[in-house]
Parts: sequence; structure tokens; C-alpha cells
Amino acid sequence: MVLLLLLSLGLTLGSVQSQGSSQDAFIIQYLERRLVQMEERLSLCEQNTVSATQKTYDLSSEVRGYLSTLSSLRSEVKSQVDSVSVRVDRVERELEYLENKIPTQSNIEMEEALLEQQIKAVELEQLKKKAKINVENDCNTVLSQVKSLKIVKKSGDPNGCWFKDPSEGSNKVYLFSGFRNNTILEYKSLKSFTKTSTPPANEVQLPFYWQGTGHVIYNGFLYCHKADTPNEILKVDLLNGTVVDRTLLPGAGRLPVYSLNPNTYLDMAVDELGLWVIHADLEYGGNLVITKLDKVSLAVEYTWDTQCRSSDAEGAFLICGTLYVVYNTRYGGRSTIQCLYDIHDTIHSNESPVMFFPKRYTSHSSIHYHPGDKQLYAWDDGYQTIYKVETRSNAQVTSQ
Repeated sequence: MVLLLLLSLGLTLGSVQSQGSSQDAFIIQYLERRLVQMEERLSLCEQNTVSATQKTYDLSSEVRGYLSTLSSLRSEVKSQVDSVSVRVDRVERELEYLENKIPTQSNIEMEEALLEQQIKAVELEQLKKKAKINVENDCNTVLSQVKSLKIVKKSGDPNGCWFKDPSEGSNKVYLFSGFRNNTILEYKSLKSFTKTSTPPANEVQLPFYWQGTGHVIYNGFLYCHKADTPNEILKVDLLNGTVVDRTLLPGAGRLPVYSLNPNTYLDMAVDELGLWVIHADLEYGGNLVITKLDKVSLAVEYTWDTQCRSSDAEGAFLICGTLYVVYNTRYGGRSTIQCLYDIHDTIHSNESPVMFFPKRYTSHSSIHYHPGDKQLYAWDDGYQTIYKVETRSNAQVTSQ
């Protein structure tokens, strides 16, 4: 009985042990599966964390870029604001200054009245100067034709100028060779100049250079355009070569006086009324302007704006206050006088026929009128030539 009881107990214990082993195995398998699931979730979490970290880094970099740009824009805006502030302060100070300086309405009216009086006085003074030129000089001669041509000599460069001193009693002849030089050849008379074997009586060396071919000698003084200056006119005593006076001609020097003579910007001239200068002015469409100068002080007496164009012009001269402009082509064709301007306003281009200018060679580089000889001294392609001119009396000037 006891044996049977022990045998039954042993079988029961074995059955219990067998059941415990199967439960442990199940629990272990369950735990292993859970661990695998946890590892998978941790791996996925780690991947998500790395991705989030990268996105955070990228976002941080982008934000830093925005902050840098914002900082730069902020500095720029601050600089502009400071600049505007300074300008505003300046404008405020200037407004305050102007408020203190602006006169009262009564003062403004007085100043306007004074200005109007001054303008009228200037206009009256100019009219007096113009009337003075007309009254003091009884000159009623006008050009009727350029009659004949005489070739005197060929000397010097292809371009230059030559003439006699138009002052009364002077027979001296002067030669300027080239567009830029400081040497003047002086001859005792036209006869001595004509003889090729006769040397000049005097060779004047100036301490400066002249420019162009528009010079004149009047009463023993040289009037010329100083080289390397746009519009400076010099008055030089030829006895010692010293500059006795100078002036700047307003509006001149920006355009050659004649388009076919591109190196001359100021063309001096002498006629029965005195000393003149011809130039072209851009403000008047490149048309020619004539100015009457005081031969002693070089002061401007009066200025006339003409309708004569500078384009296709090769030279000009004045007779009794009337400007005659000689035109040609750049190929050296037929020269004609197509435009004139009378300061007395008694003759006009549309009332005067085109005059033929009987030159022989290409184009004149200078034309100078001698009021005593009634002749033109011209330089034509290196040839020194003389033109006889015929004149007539202008009854309209006489009646004035």
C-alpha cells in the first residue's frame, strides 16, 4: 500500500515537472518575441531620430542663412535711415536758413523793379553802342563784285595768312606760315615782298605760339588767337614782342569758325569801322557771330548773331560793317559768296545775288580785307593772292 502510494506520488511529481517545463519554454519564447519586437521598434525609433536630427540641422542651417541675410539687410536699412536722417536734418537747416534770408514781399517787388531797370539800362547801353558805331563812321560802301585776281608769290606752308597793316600810312607786309607758329616775317613793302630774292626786313620771334590763320596787324599791334587756349585773344606790341592786353571771347572756341578751315577758331578782321572778330557759336546752331572790339582795350563793343552758317564756309571778310561769307566744297570746287550780314540792317542775303569768287587753286585758308587798298589779301594753297573788289554806295545807309 505504501509502495503503491509512493509510486502514485512519483507519477504525479513527474507529470507536474513535465507541465512546468512546457510553460517555461512558452514564456521564454514569448519574451524572445517581445524582445525582437522591442529591438525593431528601437531600430525604427533610432532611424526616425537620425532623420529628425538631420532635418533639424538642415532647418538650423537655413535659419542661420536667413538670420545672416536679415542682419545684412538690417545694417543696410539702418545705414539708409541714418543717411536719410542726415539729409532731413540738412534740409531742415537749409529751410530754416532760407526762411531767415527770404525777403519780404515788398523787398521782392523792389528787387524785381531794380532788375527790370538794370535790364533796360543794359539794353539802352547796347543800343547806344550800336548807334555810336553807325554815327561815328560814315561808311556806306557795299560789295558789288570780286573783280580780278593776281598771284603775287608762293611762299611758306600750304596754309597761312598774309596782309598789309591797314592803318593809314603803313606799307609793311606780314606773313604767317602754317596753323601754329611763333615766327612772323615782316617786309617793308609789297614790292619787296614780291621779289623772291629780297629777304624779309625783320623776323619777329614771339614768346608764345599763335593758332589758326585769323590774325591781323593793326597800327603796329598784332591781334591773334593764342595757341592751346579755346578763345584767348592777345594784343602784342611788335616792337618788343610783349603782350600789352588780352581778353577771352564769350561763346567762342568750341567750333571752327569755318568748317573747311578746321584749325581756325577765331578770325580777326579790320574794315572801315575798326577791329572785328568772327567765330562760330554752337548755341546758335553753328552760325557765325561777329563781335566789334575796341582796338585799344579789347573790350567788346557789340555782338551780332548772323544767319550765315559755318558749314561749307572757307573764309569771310567785312566791308563797312557787312559780313561776306565765302563758301566752297571740301573737294575744292567753285567759291561763291552766298551769305552776308549787314549790321545796319539795310541789305540782306535774300536781296543780294550770289557772287562768284574767282580763285585759281583749291581752297582759301585766309581772306583779309584792306580798307585802304580796297583789296583782299588771300592765301590759296600756299599762293599769296590779291583780289580787287568793286564797291558801290548804299543809299539806305546814307539816308540814315
